[in-house]
Amino acid sequence: MPDTPLNNAPAMDPEEILAGIKRWVHVESPSEDAAAVNRMMDQAEADFRTTTPHVERVPGSEGWGDHLIARSPWGEGPGILVLSHLDTVHPMGVLADDNPYRIEDGKVYGPGIYDMKAGAFIAQYAFQNLIRRGVETPLPITFLLVSEEEVGSPTSRALIEKLGSENKYVLVTEPAREGGKIVTARKGVARFEMRAEGRPSHAGAWHQEGRSAIHELARQIVDIEAMTDYDRGVTFNVGRITGGTGVNVVPQHAWAEIDMRVPDAEIADEMEAKILALNAHDPDVTLTVTGGMNRPPYEMTEGVTALFQHARKCAAELGFELEHCPPTGGGSDGNFTAALGIPTLDGMGCDGHGAHTLEEFIYYDSMVERARLMERMFETLT
Repeated sequence: MPDTPLNNAPAMDPEEILAGIKRWVHVESPSEDAAAVNRMMDQAEADFRTTTPHVERVPGSEGWGDHLIARSPWGEGPGILVLSHLDTVHPMGVLADDNPYRIEDGKVYGPGIYDMKAGAFIAQYAFQNLIRRGVETPLPITFLLVSEEEVGSPTSRALIEKLGSENKYVLVTEPAREGGKIVTARKGVARFEMRAEGRPSHAGAWHQEGRSAIHELARQIVDIEAMTDYDRGVTFNVGRITGGTGVNVVPQHAWAEIDMRVPDAEIADEMEAKILALNAHDPDVTLTVTGGMNRPPYEMTEGVTALFQHARKCAAELGFELEHCPPTGGGSDGNFTAALGIPTLDGMGCDGHGAHTLEEFIYYDSMVERARLMERMFETLT
């Protein structure tokens, strides 16, 4: 049944919302497949064009997909930026084989549905509902949907920061956490590459003449992982390694990719300097470390706190309690706008579970609740 309207506003139909989410989930869009992501952008563009003529497609670059900007047909000046991504971590074929779209026990399954096609769609739907009601919000609304967030937003970051700087608030439609909680802080994310170059030799006849890059890398990995400090909110993860040319050759080359998460800018500077200053244990091996912060820390500033309190008030008007979760280790595009000092509220999407897994789902009952919260934020932010 449609929900109970607030202040006699037209009710939202959960089946209509579900149909739209289903439409978006059925367009698979792995980040690395630009053509697939662009098909998803085609679908989103078509849906936005039913509500506003102010839709712009930003061509992709560097092999990534396009980005989409949609604006309300009213208002000028700084307003609300709604920030979403339409790429997923799931390769083509997952929808058919591993996580087909289905509804079971109040859960709606499908690749990318929780992270974050449902959240992106409900924002569009809330906007559409305003248009149907003939409501013009106090502030103009801009939507930005990017194509490569899951790989670090390499081509969209400048656009995110530009549009963020042009607005008063940012609402990020990443999924809700832990039973519908809002995200008000995220750790900063850094990526590093470590390369070791040793001296190759025959592993049997002249083993003593070799200098193993893999041995050096192994020692470095132990040191790096030991830099994790849960009490300070710092984690290091060596997630990819490769090296060597053959089992009978002392390896000349080895390489590793490192992920670092930190809670604030001060610790980010400290730990970044520490890892970039690492030296080889073996003086005959050359060690090179490159990289740095990919997403700055998103801290709970006074502006973020005030925006969250406003969201709590809106939720209370709608009949439910809204909480926020502890700072999360996962980064999002909201890190970029929050670091610029723009009040940013994340986790505005649907409640569910299983992001980045083959059991990803949203709760059916969360669709209308989150869409109404988004609509109410649009109506009341000034």
